Amino acid sequence: MENGLESTGDSRLDQAVTQWLQYDKSELQKCFGARMEFGTAGLRAAMGPGVSCMNDLTIIQTTQGFCAYLEQCFTDLKQRGVVIGFDARAHPPSGGSSKRFACLAASVLISRGVPVYLFSDITPTPYVVYWANGAQIIPPHDKGIAAAIEQNLEPWPKSWDTDGALQSSLLNDPYQDIHREYCKTIQQHCFHRELNTNSEVKIVHTSVHGVGHIFVQAAFKAFDLHPPYAVEQQKDPDPEFPTVKYPNPEEGEGVLTLSFALADKEGATVILANDPDADRLAIAEKQESGQWRVFSGNELGALLGWWIFQCWKLQKGEGKASIKDVYMLSSTVSSKILSAIAVKEGFHFEETLTGFKWMGNRARELMDQGKTVLFAFEEAIGYMCSPAVLDKDGVSAAAIAGEFVSYLASKNITLSHQLRSIYEEYGYHISKNSYFICRNQDTIKQMFECLRNYDGENSYPKECGGFAITAVRDLTTGYDSNQPDNKAILPTSKSSQMITFTFANGGVATIRTSGTEPKIKYYTELCAAPGNSDLNQLKTELDNLVDAIVEHFYQPEKNNLTPRPE
Repeated sequence: MENGLESTGDSRLDQAVTQWLQYDKSELQKCFGARMEFGTAGLRAAMGPGVSCMNDLTIIQTTQGFCAYLEQCFTDLKQRGVVIGFDARAHPPSGGSSKRFACLAASVLISRGVPVYLFSDITPTPYVVYWANGAQIIPPHDKGIAAAIEQNLEPWPKSWDTDGALQSSLLNDPYQDIHREYCKTIQQHCFHRELNTNSEVKIVHTSVHGVGHIFVQAAFKAFDLHPPYAVEQQKDPDPEFPTVKYPNPEEGEGVLTLSFALADKEGATVILANDPDADRLAIAEKQESGQWRVFSGNELGALLGWWIFQCWKLQKGEGKASIKDVYMLSSTVSSKILSAIAVKEGFHFEETLTGFKWMGNRARELMDQGKTVLFAFEEAIGYMCSPAVLDKDGVSAAAIAGEFVSYLASKNITLSHQLRSIYEEYGYHISKNSYFICRNQDTIKQMFECLRNYDGENSYPKECGGFAITAVRDLTTGYDSNQPDNKAILPTSKSSQMITFTFANGGVATIRTSGTEPKIKYYTELCAAPGNSDLNQLKTELDNLVDAIVEHFYQPEKNNLTPRPE
């Protein structure tokens, strides 16, 4: 075959390949331009041929690298084994599926004598354990795995042998055991079983064509809650997500249209919605006006955090940990409401970098020191309500929310009323998050460099449109004006941009780039003191602060930024 390539054994195919290589540059660039990057969240890419895409070969190569890295890290890997789960997604253009990828990954590991615990059916992400400590990987593991992938690109002799692997004595199915243990474990967070049994509150649940239906029904049963009404058109897994434009309950009302209709028909007042992986949870409540209110991730963080603390206080009489050993966590871009509750109630609050990989690992560290981690959350509707899963988990969160709603209903209180009570007791925390789209990396870099050299070289802004700035933390450079040596405590990353400004009026704003999308995001919050409950005035002040940040820091016209589509 020409071009120094080996023959495929089919002369017509050889000729077609040679001709393609001569004529087509753009498609090949798309498929082979750059290998997918392995990061702390693993691999993300479109399905298709070539090293830039997800396909059977790149899955084998990735698993081989992962296996080689595990062999370096764990001398007892053949005793430990590896857990593999999959979701319901299919990939018709290339004939692959999540299950197919799982079987290929199992083949690679079994070919090296590593026991594999492969779930026989779809599972929520939280059912699959992560690193040996139960949390997602953080640096330097990502770099170590990426390097090992590059060193193990040629398929090992038995990597393709899925039939052999599926017959192997090294293959185990943990599905029933894990499902049973999970339902048993989350029951330690059930505190009002009798009330749950007698509750007349009606709840609707949608799994948005994902994996959540079976597991949320089982979790409700574990709490003796009445089964939620399931949205029939969305309860079964469907990789095409036919009833929604985008299957993310964070996107709000479009995803919940069928849920609203079912709730109205059944007389339900609360809707719980999982994302397709069942690791996130959205909640909506019918208001007295008849309108539905979809709570933001920060509002749900306040509600669930408050409730879990109340439940902890209930058990305190049973010789539970001292309040000085109790912790809650949230990410830097999430609401500071848990901090306000912690200050007043006497437990510890810590913030971590964005993402549950950081919260999960920090929770593990704290638990290893004998501390109690009650709750962690991020504003993107992710909640860790049980330390049994060191990651966001929409299944346990749904059951705990179900009990919370039943408890409130028994007192004739709504979620909205309870949220207002929390804000009145601990101070209103109102947030406004959005983003601009920018596809020019030089513009993004220039925008952040302007902020770092705002009033001359190496000087950050001291005010923004009349709003005085009292502190700056830059987790790209490692600068933090709040620390005695001006050095940030949280880990820094030069590969992503992230600056947080604290304002004299109680405002906090974080501006950061997205690791996966061409977005410059902003997360803003106004933290008012308890007693300041003029909500309209607070909202106006936050709107004015956001307008000033956009005008002076983003400068959308000058930087040619596209606003978030409405």
